[in-house]
Amino acid sequence: MQHMANSMTGGVSNNNVWYVDFEASNHMTNHGEWFRDTKDLKTPGFVETGDDTTHPITQIGKVSLSMQDGQIKYLKYVLHVPTITKNLVSVGQMVEQGLQVTFNPNGCFVEDMKNQGKLIVKRERNGRMFTLDVNMPKVNSILFTHGKGTRDIGIWHKRVGHVNFQRLKLMEKYNLIGSLPKFGTKEVMSKVCETCQLGKQARHPFPAQTTHVSSKTLEMIHLDV
Repeated sequence: MQHMANSMTGGVSNNNVWYVDFEASNHMTNHGEWFRDTKDLKTPGFVETGDDTTHPITQIGKVSLSMQDGQIKYLKYVLHVPTITKNLVSVGQMVEQGLQVTFNPNGCFVEDMKNQGKLIVKRERNGRMFTLDVNMPKVNSILFTHGKGTRDIGIWHKRVGHVNFQRLKLMEKYNLIGSLPKFGTKEVMSKVCETCQLGKQARHPFPAQTTHVSSKTLEMIHLDV
């Protein structure tokens, strides 16, 4: 599965800037902490950039964006590509999702055609580039509530304060944490936390009286080796 994008793999990325890209087949970003409701790929996927390099896709999901009017919008079917350095918005994908994208010398305009053409994003041109400068959710809150999209029960165990795995299974059952994935019984029973093991170890007390008392020099020698 190949997804074409332009060669935006170099330089320093501004976290909140999304580049509107005609050639990108999908929305994509390297920020895994922004994702929610993620899904693993059934088959390995790659993004091919304009410089003929390929970049692996780790998961797919949706990313929440805070618009200038304060409303929260979601980019759906966003690819998580850890090795790219720019956030790309696919024009073709926006059109498929019922949005109308207009470009002119004044900038880029995105309208929601399902909502009577309401203007949801307006941005000025940045040279010859068109960008969407939006507010991204805080990393600290999204790490807990959306779990960075991970399905690793060991990571979730650490995030909620080293709670035991059976209790974590109950949290999943009663949906006490948003986006907590479903864990299999085999996965729960096979996981062991080394930190918890060390923290619960109990050492035997030193004996009040020794069983052997030396009666002459060098009869008993204590070494720290």
